[in-house]
Amino acid sequence: MYLDALLPPVALKEVPALARAAESLGFDALWSSETVHDPFLPGVAIAEHTSRLKFGTAIAVAFARSPASIAYTAWDLAQASSGRFVLGLGTQVKGHIERRFGMPWPASPVKQLREQIGVMRALWRTWQSEEPLNYRGEYYKVTLMSPFFNPGPIEHPEIPIYIAGVNRGLARLAGETAAGFVVHPFHSTRYLAEVVLPALEAGARSAGRTREDLSVFVTPFVASTPEERQFVRGQIAFYASTPSYRPVMAFHGWEDVSERLSSLAARKDWGEMPGLIREEMLEVFATLASPEELAGALKDRYAGLANRLALYLPFSPGDGGGFWETFLLGWRSGD
Repeated sequence: MYLDALLPPVALKEVPALARAAESLGFDALWSSETVHDPFLPGVAIAEHTSRLKFGTAIAVAFARSPASIAYTAWDLAQASSGRFVLGLGTQVKGHIERRFGMPWPASPVKQLREQIGVMRALWRTWQSEEPLNYRGEYYKVTLMSPFFNPGPIEHPEIPIYIAGVNRGLARLAGETAAGFVVHPFHSTRYLAEVVLPALEAGARSAGRTREDLSVFVTPFVASTPEERQFVRGQIAFYASTPSYRPVMAFHGWEDVSERLSSLAARKDWGEMPGLIREEMLEVFATLASPEELAGALKDRYAGLANRLALYLPFSPGDGGGFWETFLLGWRSGD
């Protein structure tokens, strides 16, 4: 299993030092997210200040951008890093697309994401081999690429695309067309094994592929202290209040709790929400262990389910408590 790290929401000027630290500590990849910063910009610094470390977006919001703009950015990052960039895409949810990004929510998110990926790959083929550009779908018609706007071929044109999701539709799409699937941190191992992976495998079969053709990347909730347990309770409560993620709670018979959380969120009673996450829920959705035992617990929990892992904690080397050093020592001791 590959061990990756999540870039914290820091200013761009802090990214080079964090990237160098991640590479020197032996992480396999460093991932940036779309929260308070653009997820692509850190990639420029990571590419420049490392030589081995892979990096990617986990995730970039696909429906906030045109597929052509994503294609250009990914092409540049792949070229700058000699092929170390991974394009992770997610759909987000309707409220954020419409009210945070001011973009339309599609009638079929799965179909539009499939077409976005199709457009990107059509552009990449045109740039790499001068194949005529002629993509025509329900959501996109992309047929114009004159030499002035063509960046031309690069050394590593096969850019891996990972799709993030919670439910079956996006998991199946990843199986059909992607290199990997980013499992939402709000999951259980049962939900992963009984819902997500079968959908991935069904999608793979429909495209003449196998499970081995796909990377499954998990970013699990973890907690080693009472403070971290309370933080994780808050995160679970936040995600469980979102209607799009309700199937995860329903799978475990806790849909009534989701409905109560949604009501609290609508009233902006954020402080009351973590109290609805009972201990049994915390144990289902998070890995609870001391720093010394956490690595072994994660390996046992995700054995046979995932092949990439990054803790749902911002990477902060030299945090004073020695957490990362202790965790990495435990991770390597089992190799």
